[in-house]
Amino acid sequence: MAGVSADTIKTEVRKLRDVLPDAVVRELEGSLIRVGKERAIAREQLDEIIESVKLAYTGAMVEPGEAVGTVAAQSIGEPGTQMTLRTFHYAGVAELNVTLGLPRLIEILDARRTPSTALMTIYLTEKLAKNRDKARAFAQEIEMTTVEDVVSQTETDLINMEFVVTLDRARMRQKDLTPAKVASVIKAALKTEVIVEGNKLRIKPEAPTPSDLRRIAVKAKGIPLRGVEGINRVVVKMEGNEYVVYTEGSNFAEILALPEVDKTRTVTNDIREIEEVLGVEAARNAIINEAVKTLEEQGLDVDIRHIMLVADMMTNDGEVRQIGRHGVSGGKASVLARASFEVTTKHLLDACIRGEADRLDGIIENVIAGQPIPLGTGSVELVMRRGEKVGSK
Repeated sequence: MAGVSADTIKTEVRKLRDVLPDAVVRELEGSLIRVGKERAIAREQLDEIIESVKLAYTGAMVEPGEAVGTVAAQSIGEPGTQMTLRTFHYAGVAELNVTLGLPRLIEILDARRTPSTALMTIYLTEKLAKNRDKARAFAQEIEMTTVEDVVSQTETDLINMEFVVTLDRARMRQKDLTPAKVASVIKAALKTEVIVEGNKLRIKPEAPTPSDLRRIAVKAKGIPLRGVEGINRVVVKMEGNEYVVYTEGSNFAEILALPEVDKTRTVTNDIREIEEVLGVEAARNAIINEAVKTLEEQGLDVDIRHIMLVADMMTNDGEVRQIGRHGVSGGKASVLARASFEVTTKHLLDACIRGEADRLDGIIENVIAGQPIPLGTGSVELVMRRGEKVGSK
């Protein structure tokens, strides 16, 4: 049996543009043409598919007056109560920890400046991704190494008034460092004399006091020798047919600037960092992806549209705001809605001082006032004409 042509599929599918968004129409058109090449699609089948898609889409649309915010809050909050409070090893990699469950979900919705366990997944360019040694060399290059990381012993010599550092040979080899190189970095950072004696470094400040030596000891240990700031630990893992670098700690801007990195796939779980580097739209997508991933890891199935609504509310004014008194809830126009959330007396007092008026346009303020809420049946006003019988003209 001969099937319909690709031109017919395009013509019929494009008739749906009045009903469906362009993105859905394009995806449906491409899918049907692809299937049509593999097996014939009869005209009746094409009409049935198009009708089914139309019904599915219109059936999923929100009715006017539906309480989408309340439904979203219930749909996320109820599974959220079932979440376990735990920290798991990340992706089976024992070296890295990641916060999961309810703490991570709270972190996302609070739009925390610094997540408790910042992580990056770095994808490499084709040349490095297939080569194990090159991938490991890159990972070692970006891992932050301080003086403390390559030291086996330290002592403060009060007789000679110097701070003595003994370097660990094995760690120095692993990090591809030499005593002379470490000495030059310390000298540049502390602006003081550093004497190299085999594996020992003697740091001699000019006219020091015991308190100066203690201060230098603390500063010297934290001096960075190599790597990207913020990347505390790295792990290279085989994913599919390529090597991927996982990091504990994040520095999205500097990592994306490296030529070895595939910028289109590399991600961080720090939403604020994504906002600063890539903008608010990317941050919105990150909120959705991180929340969905957190829920799925707990085996919870929440419709993505509820999470999309929350992400839209958090980012709709051009920057990431938390769901809380310093963000979405605290920024409501209604005085009563703000007062019902937290610090009630402060909100009411401030509103009185400024002479604010509450128009009672939202849900919370109408519940407080004991009036019908502007949703569902409350969104429709009915007027009955008196003195007329039902059915009369």
